[in-house]
Amino acid sequence: MNISLKLVAAAALLASNSSYADWYFRGTPNNWSTTALNVVNANQLMTCQTFGAASINPRFKIDRIGNWSESYPGSDYVVSGNQSYKIFFALDAKTISLEAVSSCDSSNLDKVFPALNFRGTANGWATTPMNLVANNIWSIDILLDGQTGQRFKFDRSNNWAVNYGDSNSDGILNQNGSDIFTNLVGTYRVQVNDTTLAYTLTPVSLSSSSVASNSSSSSVVSSTNSSINSSAANDAWYFRGTSNNWSSTLLTEQNGLHCTQQQFGAASTNPRFKIDHFANWMESYPQADYVVAANTIYSICFNTSTKAITLTNLNSSATSSNSSYASGSTSSIPGIVNGDFRKETIYFLLTARFYDGDASNNYYNRDRYKAGDPHWRGDFKGLIQKLDYIKDLGFTAIWVTPPVENRSGLDYHGYHAYDFYKVDPRLESSDASYKNFIDAAHAKGLKVIQDVVINHSSQYGLRNAVWIDHLPIKYYVPTGGVQGNIVNGPYLGNLGDYKSAYRDDNDNPVAPQWFKDRYNSDPTGTVPLVDPKTGVTVPKAGYDANRFFGIDAAGLDPNWYHLDGFMSGGDWESPLALQRKHMAGDTIDLATGRQNVKDYLNGAMKIYLDMGVDAIRLDTVKHIERNELLSYVNAWKTYKPGLFVFGENLVKGTGFGSEIASDNASAVIRPWWYTRTTNNPADPRAGVDSGFSVLDFSIFSTFRDNVTRGNFGGIGGVMAMDWVYGDATQLVTFFQNHDVGPDNDFKYRYGGEMANAAMVYNLLWTNRGIPTLYYGEEIMFQGGLPQDIAGNSDTIDQTGRAYFGPHLDNLAATQSHPLYQHIKRLNKIRSAIPALQKAPSTQVSEWGAGMSFVRDLPSENSYAVVGLASSSGQTINVSGVRNGTYKDAVTGNSIIVSNGTISFSVASYSAAEWLWQDRYYWYLPALISLSCAYQTPPKHLRL
Repeated sequence: MNISLKLVAAAALLASNSSYADWYFRGTPNNWSTTALNVVNANQLMTCQTFGAASINPRFKIDRIGNWSESYPGSDYVVSGNQSYKIFFALDAKTISLEAVSSCDSSNLDKVFPALNFRGTANGWATTPMNLVANNIWSIDILLDGQTGQRFKFDRSNNWAVNYGDSNSDGILNQNGSDIFTNLVGTYRVQVNDTTLAYTLTPVSLSSSSVASNSSSSSVVSSTNSSINSSAANDAWYFRGTSNNWSSTLLTEQNGLHCTQQQFGAASTNPRFKIDHFANWMESYPQADYVVAANTIYSICFNTSTKAITLTNLNSSATSSNSSYASGSTSSIPGIVNGDFRKETIYFLLTARFYDGDASNNYYNRDRYKAGDPHWRGDFKGLIQKLDYIKDLGFTAIWVTPPVENRSGLDYHGYHAYDFYKVDPRLESSDASYKNFIDAAHAKGLKVIQDVVINHSSQYGLRNAVWIDHLPIKYYVPTGGVQGNIVNGPYLGNLGDYKSAYRDDNDNPVAPQWFKDRYNSDPTGTVPLVDPKTGVTVPKAGYDANRFFGIDAAGLDPNWYHLDGFMSGGDWESPLALQRKHMAGDTIDLATGRQNVKDYLNGAMKIYLDMGVDAIRLDTVKHIERNELLSYVNAWKTYKPGLFVFGENLVKGTGFGSEIASDNASAVIRPWWYTRTTNNPADPRAGVDSGFSVLDFSIFSTFRDNVTRGNFGGIGGVMAMDWVYGDATQLVTFFQNHDVGPDNDFKYRYGGEMANAAMVYNLLWTNRGIPTLYYGEEIMFQGGLPQDIAGNSDTIDQTGRAYFGPHLDNLAATQSHPLYQHIKRLNKIRSAIPALQKAPSTQVSEWGAGMSFVRDLPSENSYAVVGLASSSGQTINVSGVRNGTYKDAVTGNSIIVSNGTISFSVASYSAAEWLWQDRYYWYLPALISLSCAYQTPPKHLRL
């Protein structure tokens, strides 16, 4: 994508609603023409207007798109004559509020910069003052001529001493940043928010802007224009790409679609395109450019309802269809629409702790500081460098922790979201963005699973949407302390953000003015500040730490948060408490049932789905009521058909619910409930598959008592309950993860016998479900240590979340580890046998020392009988099987079955996978033996 497209698209992502540029003021002050509204925050737009005498009937409306097809309120909003007003428009409720002001000049508007100037090729690098048109919004209309090397910057000081460019091409200004290049042509309104440093370029006029009225009521104009603009022709969609030099070609309506024919040039031009609504780049599809073949003529059609793009290759008459929500390249998401995620195996990692590819973005959190081990250490650049490691292990999908920008004292893991619309810069590099990682993974045939949290935000609220009351952390002084003498690693005397000039990490633009004033000043935190809540002056040693770090639940904004307090005691098994209370002081429970919250979260998710994310893992499932949660899941799946979504409903027991089995809580907070649509917690079959899957905590909960001790006891009983799930073959199975382990306290990384670990993987890779490996399991990394910080003085290197990099720098040792090789073989076997990927496990028999079950997939004529052994070899008999010739995928031995019963032996800590020979498979022999030493693997054989 060229730079001009990047800056406009990036600017559009700064808001939770992509159509800010589509909202206009129209009324008597501007003769019913269109005046674009200015962004205040993610949900509020604003303009200041001066109305004339009462005799002209002063009034106005807010008009979307500028064609009267959608406007608010229903009748004109009548105001007093000879009066100026700040007019605020709420995007979620479509409501209007007014603030009378003495005038609309800039003296009544908030600002951070004393002045701002536009300087660039368009004005010969002269100093052209920008106007303050709304709170913190500087604006100027500039004619861009598209000359070669067209670029600009913003100058605060008239002499370049304080100037701003955009070094990252992300729509956010950087002081002394790079020139901003653009090939846009025409008159554009250039605006800068001096609080967020976001800038936008918006075309000044649309064809509908000239509509005016002298009638007694604008509602007449509205009615007239609605009828004119209701046709598809006026809902303009444009083709823009390399074939027309990124200009705007109007699509024409053909059988309900909007179409064009385009001829693309040589491969050297990187042929590609997008579909652009209104030709202003504020709404375009897909998110990334749609890449096409070189030297090819295409018929391109766009469905305005589903946003799907269909191409017909007119050179060959071949037709292809690509969801517009996928990555621009038609080959970048292999099989996502028609794929079956059960074919995958998943490697789960904490991005910040995996591999460091760029030391410049390393970052220490203020909690649990340890010199030399920054919490934010791994990044997408490092992950890209180590994709071959994951691929060599045989995994086909990578699950990464939430990439959105976080804020808290210990946020390296990504579960304290502060801005859902921005990837955390501590994970990205100038040449390795999140999108770059997704594309690199796809290029190697690996899918990307994004971890998503919608239940809660960080303790600071959500940037541009909602603020949570705190005092600036830089004013905190512990009991007996002195400001400036706090010893906390790189923070040099306080607990704020060591990379911020003003020593604080709470930069929320919707904070009140007193907070913003202090956020942008007093870097040492020594200028006295009166706490507006209590009247106490800080800094003050020992002053209530909760005013800096805590949350007053009753004082939260009810439009965004629940106000029911914090979890305690029996709340963890109470549906109402789970779904209304806050888990902790840095996980603040969002009011996920409110439409504004849904719009915010779903709007953000569309961005990542457009980037090419292939699947979603949803955090803290039981903390959201099922139907409410499914409304989110279904919205994402509608937006991106074929999307696989699964969630974490943590339970430290089999968890089938008190209505079904011995349990201490209702099924309505248990995993299976979310996979069904039944309204009766005692009857799973009263509802169908919900289309949402879960992590298999039921089988995991048995591991502390069986496989870790060298037996399979109890697993068969849990599998007998597979019928409660919507589809048990889509369960995501695991041995351990970043939160829990298979020990007695569900707290530690597995540190027991290696042979028992091999036995677990034999089960997970042959049983129903999608197996997942947590980073480092392949070498028993951090075995026996707590998965997360346990003690008050623990640092991350003492946990299961330690930095993995040294093991990736020493690949010879890592890849020769017996478990590494064992898992690699299991992945190869599973990838070759459809029944092991997709079939249910039936005819399950378990006797502690061994297990057997059948995997039957008639649709692909794939049939397997599986036998597992624990610490002693087993002789296994399975009745009721198909007659025919079977071959063992492990040993290569063959058996002929003629009486419906197969008998075979399995060595200790091993597996036998007998394949019925109607189809033929590649097999890889030799699983780990009792001693975990390799058996000599013969050559690959065709069975």
